[in-house]
Amino acid sequence: MNNILEQIIAFKKQEVAKIRKEVSVEQLVKSPEFKRTPILLATSLTEKGSSGIIAEFKRQSPSKGIINDKSTIEEVTQGYLDANIAAQSILTDTRFFGGTMVDLMNARKVNTIRPILRKDFVVDGFQIIEAKAIGADAILLIAACLTAEELKNYGNLAEDLGLSVLYEIHSREELDKISDLDGKIIGINNRNLKTFKVDLEHSIALAAEIPDTCIKVSESGISDPRVITRLKEYGFEGFLIGETFMKTKNPGKACKEFIDQLK
Repeated sequence: MNNILEQIIAFKKQEVAKIRKEVSVEQLVKSPEFKRTPILLATSLTEKGSSGIIAEFKRQSPSKGIINDKSTIEEVTQGYLDANIAAQSILTDTRFFGGTMVDLMNARKVNTIRPILRKDFVVDGFQIIEAKAIGADAILLIAACLTAEELKNYGNLAEDLGLSVLYEIHSREELDKISDLDGKIIGINNRNLKTFKVDLEHSIALAAEIPDTCIKVSESGISDPRVITRLKEYGFEGFLIGETFMKTKNPGKACKEFIDQLK
C-alpha cells in the first residue's frame, strides 16, 4: 500500500473506534432506514436498457484537491436520476474526500429508485451496519487494505443485511484474496493508487482473469463514452464515473450528455 492509502486506513480505524464509543449497533438497527429493503446493484447494472453508469458525488480527492464544492447533493442526485444512471456512488469520507454520511441520507430522500453505493474505506463491520442505517444499498470493500478473511467476513455481513458488495481490486494478487468469486461484483480500479496514473489496458488484461459469472465494473479515469463501448467488448457491465461529471458546473447535465452518447 502506498502512503496515502495507509494514511487513510490508519485515520479511518481511529475514526471508527471513536464513533463506536458514541453510537451503538442497537441504535443503528433502530434507525428507520434499517428496515428498508435495499435495491440490488447487480440487477440495476444488468437489466435491459441499463446505462451501466454508477455516477459519483465527490467534492474533493487527495490527488486532485477540490473538484466541486458548489453543487449540492440534492441537485446532483436529481440530475443523475434524470440522466438515467444505473446507480449512484457517494463518498462519505470527510477527512480526505470532503463527504459525509448526511450527503448519503439527503441523496436517499431524492433517490428512491436507484441503488446508492456508500463509497468509503471499510475497516470494521460496524461501518457496514452503519451503511444500512443511513440508507445505502451497497458498500465498497477494497482488497488492497483488507485481508482475505476480512473480505470474506465483511462480504458475508453485508449480504446478511441485504446489501450489495462492490469488491475493488488493482491486481491479480488482490483478486486471489476474494473467496468464491461466483456471482460477485468485481470493480477494477484503473487508477494505480501508488502513482495515481490511469491505465485502461491494465484493467482489460485483468478483466480476462475474472470469471464470466461475475459482474465486472470499471472504475476511475473514464472520460469518453467511446471508452465504455470498448470496455463492454471485454465484458464490463458497470462503469463508475465521478470526476468527469463533478468537475463541471452542472454534473447532472454532464452525466446526461455522456449517457445520451452511449445510445
